[in-house]
Amino acid sequence: MTQLVFIENGQTVTDSLTVAEVFKKEHKHVLRDIKSLECSEEFIESNFGLIDYTDSRNRTQQKYIISQDGFSFLAMGYTGKEAARFKEMYITEFNRMKDEISKPPVLTERQAIIQSLKLTAEMAEEVEVVKATTAEHGTKLVEIEQKLDKQITLNSGQQRTLQRAISRKVYAIEPEKDARGELFQQLHREIKDRWQVTSYKDVLWKELDNVLNYITYWRPIKKGE
Repeated sequence: MTQLVFIENGQTVTDSLTVAEVFKKEHKHVLRDIKSLECSEEFIESNFGLIDYTDSRNRTQQKYIISQDGFSFLAMGYTGKEAARFKEMYITEFNRMKDEISKPPVLTERQAIIQSLKLTAEMAEEVEVVKATTAEHGTKLVEIEQKLDKQITLNSGQQRTLQRAISRKVYAIEPEKDARGELFQQLHREIKDRWQVTSYKDVLWKELDNVLNYITYWRPIKKGE
């Protein structure tokens, strides 16, 4: 079965595609259900993050990242024996994943490489015979860090930060719910064009502050301009 819940930015979440699959609904209907929830915009913004993804036909589509509270609110509208069974499955999985979060953190590959090289350098400093090796490892460490800095894109937490910034900006500009879709598309498109990426997820981590600053001062282009 598809993984129901996953960990993102230290929180247990699911997404609208998974909800649609589990509850045997069309994804467009789940998106509609979320958009029609009778809750505050603050709750929507905090518990439902709209992001882009690429479907099986290589098309850019949108889905929601949903927190545990967001799922509970959404699932209240799904009734019947089958829906109740799926809700129980989700509750069990949310609790299991919370236990995963409490486990000691696992070093990423980059952290493991850097830690290993630093340890090697410290040991080499204590032995005169291997000073040359220490210098070599020090150089390799700098090279690896520089190379990784040019390749590392946003992690899930940074993606969430960026998506929230986009949502806050669009909500601040456009009070009409039906008119926000065009603004979301326009801002996503400008970010992808300006930073030469196929998705905002591909923005380099070191460019995050620049993108957030761009969003802060962004103004939509009106038709005819």
